[in-house]
Amino acid sequence: MKAAYWQRGESLDYVNATTKKIEAGDVLTLGNRIGVAGTDMEPGALGSVNVTGVYEFNKKDSTELTVGMAVYLTADGITSSASEGSGDDAVNHVLAGFVAATSPAKSTKVHVKINA
Repeated sequence: MKAAYWQRGESLDYVNATTKKIEAGDVLTLGNRIGVAGTDMEPGALGSVNVTGVYEFNKKDSTELTVGMAVYLTADGITSSASEGSGDDAVNHVLAGFVAATSPAKSTKVHVKINA
């Protein structure tokens, strides 16, 4: 099999298939990965989604997150837990990447190298 070079891949073309405007900086779930909108995108419009880089996120809980730790995206922020709940109520979180700079327990923000 052969492959032809297409693009560098730091950002990807993305069509907003929703009925709401996506704003630059919005975090999107892309299957089992995440992306960060690089541009505003009206419904049906083509824009870009960044799939690499280090971004600052809100933390879900007040735990220390250390460099290199895998972290996950939830509706409430970044956490080190891959899932929460149990049985039929279990919710799996999307892998966001890894912690790029230690975030002390008292901090409400964390820097994450996405999709690494």
